[in-house]
Amino acid sequence: MATLVEILRDLASGGLPARAYTDRLLERIRARDGRVFAFAHLEFARARALADACDLHRANGGVPGPLHGLPVALKDVFDTADLRTEAGIAAWSSRQPSEDAVIVQRLRAAGGFVLGKTITSEAAFMHPPETRNPWNPQHTPGGSSAGSAAAVAAGFVHAAIGTQTNGSVIRPAAFCGVVGYKPSAGLVPLDGSLQFSATLCQAGFFTRSVADAAALAAPLAEPGAIAPEVTEPSSPPRVGLILEYPWTSLEPEARQKTVQVVRILASAGANVTMIDLPPRHADANMVHRLIMLHEGVRELGDLQERARGQLSVELNAGLDEGRRINRGTYGEAMLRRARWIEAAGEMFAKVDVILSPPAAGPAPARLEAAGDTGFCTLWNLLGLPMIVVPCTVAANGLPIGMQVVGPAGEDARVLAVAHWIENVLGRARRAAGASRGNGRTEDTQQ
Repeated sequence: MATLVEILRDLASGGLPARAYTDRLLERIRARDGRVFAFAHLEFARARALADACDLHRANGGVPGPLHGLPVALKDVFDTADLRTEAGIAAWSSRQPSEDAVIVQRLRAAGGFVLGKTITSEAAFMHPPETRNPWNPQHTPGGSSAGSAAAVAAGFVHAAIGTQTNGSVIRPAAFCGVVGYKPSAGLVPLDGSLQFSATLCQAGFFTRSVADAAALAAPLAEPGAIAPEVTEPSSPPRVGLILEYPWTSLEPEARQKTVQVVRILASAGANVTMIDLPPRHADANMVHRLIMLHEGVRELGDLQERARGQLSVELNAGLDEGRRINRGTYGEAMLRRARWIEAAGEMFAKVDVILSPPAAGPAPARLEAAGDTGFCTLWNLLGLPMIVVPCTVAANGLPIGMQVVGPAGEDARVLAVAHWIENVLGRARRAAGASRGNGRTEDTQQ
């Protein structure tokens, strides 16, 4: 499958008309989305008309933007003036915004368009969506940006947008075997979107490679915040490895696979150091939860009062818990978060990035829950840039990824190291394939 960077080049040159590309994607969606359930709202005639407009713009001498002709799948929490925005909330059925979210405005200014809205967990919280994992429909795709991750994994689109309050970009990307990039907090606007927590919600991107993630994110972020091209670091990176968190644990197979991947990186020159979380972060999961649920009531409390019976058990329970959190407790949690953000640079004093599993293991074999977010909690709480790179597969054939985290504002560093990891593992896969072709086997990623 072509990369997004290659598709953008062909769209910009006119070698690939936007209409032809869009038709190709729509046919894939027509054939398979009845089993994946990635899209909540998709109007074929509308999508074709938008693609035609892109081709007409270019034919009339218009200068192609950086995302010219690109259809993008958008999580159904962002307002769109020409498509409903329901955020998986039954009480919001048929809700039609009057104007676009800022990120949609930027997408259009860059020459792209929203192909369709992807399914999200209810209110981007915990109730599992109907989306299935394209690798195995009996396994969860993760949440809450389930539809966006699944759409890229299924080949329905090359680019999708989601949001993350805890692990809602990183975890579904890992479960679906795609790249998930969550930039530093504040780099991508959320104006015109449902934000369960104004403090914690951040936008993120799904693609099939690290270079593709940068190409998609750059025109949608604040000007100059993210470079559209990624280059490898000049020397192998110094990485700190964290395998355990006080509030969650890694499954044995995932630990084994992660260690195998890290050995490959070390053999390629990475300086790997096992590190521990500072003791001050021992209850970071609770600090995160206090902030998230207290602010969730601010966002959705009125809706709950009007339509409690139309909300899920999970959402009602979360909002009820949030109502019991008093202002003093919330204020203390926010103060601790501010102190931790100020001290976060200390964790990177001797390493360039921190590597960590993105989840406890591969996607669980269930659909009633979206999986553990605990491996993402601290990093999202601190607003740090995060990206997950697909690395290997479990014994059941489902993907396992590696999460790369860097200091706030150092998105270029995170992308560069992730790109290096991607290339190292790609070379290892090719070498292992050549060895198997010669009748030998190698203990490496698949």
